[in-house]
Amino acid sequence: MFINLNAVLDQVKRDKGIPKEILVDAIETAMVSAARKKYGHDAVLEAQYNEELGEVELFQFRTVAETIENPALQITLDEAVKLDPEAQVGDELGEKLDSYQFGRIAAQTAKQVIIQKIREAESDIIYNEYKDRVGELITGIVRRFEKGTMVVDLGRTEAIIPVSEQVPSETYKTGERIQAYFLELRKGLKGPQLILSRRSPALIRSLFAMEVPEINEGIVEIKNVAREVGSRAKVAVYSKDSDVDPVGACVGMKGSRVQSVVQELRGEKIDIVTWDEDPARFVCNAIAPAEVAKVIIHEKDHSMEIIVPDDQLSLAIGRRGQNVRLAAQLTGWNIDIYSETKHDEMTKRAKTALVVDLGIEDSMSSIFYSHAFRTTKEIADTPLEEFLTLPGINQDRLKEIHQRAVDTMAMPVEERPSEIFLREEARKAEEERRRVEAELKAQAEARAAAEAQAAQEAAAAAEKPAEPEAPESSTEAN
Repeated sequence: MFINLNAVLDQVKRDKGIPKEILVDAIETAMVSAARKKYGHDAVLEAQYNEELGEVELFQFRTVAETIENPALQITLDEAVKLDPEAQVGDELGEKLDSYQFGRIAAQTAKQVIIQKIREAESDIIYNEYKDRVGELITGIVRRFEKGTMVVDLGRTEAIIPVSEQVPSETYKTGERIQAYFLELRKGLKGPQLILSRRSPALIRSLFAMEVPEINEGIVEIKNVAREVGSRAKVAVYSKDSDVDPVGACVGMKGSRVQSVVQELRGEKIDIVTWDEDPARFVCNAIAPAEVAKVIIHEKDHSMEIIVPDDQLSLAIGRRGQNVRLAAQLTGWNIDIYSETKHDEMTKRAKTALVVDLGIEDSMSSIFYSHAFRTTKEIADTPLEEFLTLPGINQDRLKEIHQRAVDTMAMPVEERPSEIFLREEARKAEEERRRVEAELKAQAEARAAAEAQAAQEAAAAAEKPAEPEAPESSTEAN
């Protein structure tokens, strides 16, 4: 059936990269499948590749028996002797089959089995080739688009970039080169599926690793990347060598290294900041270029209050809150940003609420505030044993304050002293606002009336007829 099979196998091995033993196994399996079409599923069949002849030999094994119950498994002694003169009842006899007699259907079956085996072998080769490359930067050629999914040609196989992993602001044409992050390798019914990404923050890591030798050498480390795809990213870097500036290494001379990354990301802006093991310093670095006046850390809810000068507030928050969002994502802390004026107002209001709710002095509210007890609820929620550890205040007084905080929080919100006080303050402020508004309105009306009166007088003066001029006196000459 097969002529010069060695040459065929060698050719397929070169073209497909499939080991010869896998191809031989595929052909042997195909031959057995084809033979079963003729000899039935009960038959004991075995295929063996004869490398010297370059063909696959097929054998059927049957037991020599006096009475035949299953022709697929048994052979009469008379027939067995024709094959082997020394055959006896009970012997197992192998008979070489003629593969040419299988017929067209059997041959088609063999072909399908071989094709399937080759596909499986190709899939295994591709899977093994790429399984250790997940997390790397992959370069390919955009081949086509299928319902929005980008298909990338990698040479021996294809990868896809789903719509969810594409950047909306980026456009690629067929035949264009593309670099992407190797996100995932899946095993599917049609073979391994390579998933690439242009959205993953890890893409920025890989691009910097390619551009910055200090990263590959292990001197500079990228600690974290925060990214708003297509717009802006923040990268936190750290140097293990005090003589190497991590930010400068990533920026490069005249910004050459970071510009290469920006260019690959189609113009996405990148801020490179220094990572610090001190969370407060790290957050301050991440908020850059805004200056920070003060940082208040809340360990319980893993958050920070960042206080900035009034003229730095918009810079710290960024356009549509982008700067603070990226800083929070980069550092892993919840960040609230306030101007110094706003923070002073909030502090004053919070201390006043403590004074009113707990019946304490301003100085004591400042002590509580400095120990991160900024609300009545925080005091009420703190176990009494922990609250009593506050220094500088009498224990009995602390117990009294703690109990009052608990009692206050048990009240309906609208009945709490601080709420009543704040409502009253708000009412007074509203009355004052209306008074000032009415006064300003009255002043404006008075000015308008005065201006109108002046205009009328000016108009009347303009319409009044001019008085006749007196005749000039003359002296008659005598």
